[in-house]
Amino acid sequence: MTHDSLMVFDTASLYFRAFFGVPGTMRGPDGTPTNAVRGLLDMMTRLVGQYRPTRLACAWDNDWRPRWRVELVPGYKAQRLASGPGRGAVGAGGVGAESGESEEAPEELRVQVPIIRAVLDAAGVPVVGVDGYEADDVLAGLARHSDVPTLVVTGDRDLFQLAGVDTTIVYVARGVAKHDLVDPAWVQQHYGVPAERYVDFAVLRGDPSDGLPGVRGIGEKSAAQLVASWGGIDAIVAAAADPASAMSPSVRTRIAGAGDYLAAACRVVAVVDDLPVPGRSLRVDDLQHDSDRLAELGRRYGIDGPIGRLMAVLAPGSELQRPTGRRR
Repeated sequence: MTHDSLMVFDTASLYFRAFFGVPGTMRGPDGTPTNAVRGLLDMMTRLVGQYRPTRLACAWDNDWRPRWRVELVPGYKAQRLASGPGRGAVGAGGVGAESGESEEAPEELRVQVPIIRAVLDAAGVPVVGVDGYEADDVLAGLARHSDVPTLVVTGDRDLFQLAGVDTTIVYVARGVAKHDLVDPAWVQQHYGVPAERYVDFAVLRGDPSDGLPGVRGIGEKSAAQLVASWGGIDAIVAAAADPASAMSPSVRTRIAGAGDYLAAACRVVAVVDDLPVPGRSLRVDDLQHDSDRLAELGRRYGIDGPIGRLMAVLAPGSELQRPTGRRR
């Protein structure tokens, strides 16, 4: 029996992964690359078929590098900025940014983003974005406002902060077939910190891919020890300033020297989970697709197969599959 649940996709995270994981030889009749399109649609098909959610949405980056986050940490995602003739164009991360800056990406991926959006729209899959915010924030808002259990599909470990009683992260970093089901117990087992403290841990450790340096000299193990010993960043900073605390002199010096970064980075890494949810229905049974448009896109880009498979699994009464995600 299918249980009422919501599945939300971190769209850009998945099509970036698909682009680099599916052979670039996949092309349409006119030579347009289609590996990211095919990969994303097949990921969605497999996971929808496996977990049978009754509600569905794709989160979109309306702003992949929000100005308010850059003002807090100027280096935020700075290494991903596009340069040259493509600067300011629609970026591979969604629709660019309020600043007009686009994300660096291969041109063969960039040209597929509008195709992905066109297919999702024609399939009737709700695509949700909020101006001034990233897809991570949209995913958080959808999960928070959901009145049914939520599955967040992503390859981004920053979203482990959402793991909770009613929210499970379907983590596809090792591939869709070998995905992990990340709940609070999984986070505790793998990182030694509670899921609700994952942001504090991530800020201390840093993330070069997002331009977050972390605290110099503090790695993953020591970050986990600090969180386990003192809790959140505020408590850790207070312990560093307290001569009576058991914190070692070297760590105390490192934390004290990173006070400004720690305060700003916590606000950058923490997702905004109070965004408004879409007014349209997310119920799979309510999806309205455009058959003619889907057929046109399928012929034009040679993607009839992936489109057909997705539509088949979204159809009422499609065959159920047993979940096999790994929790260990």
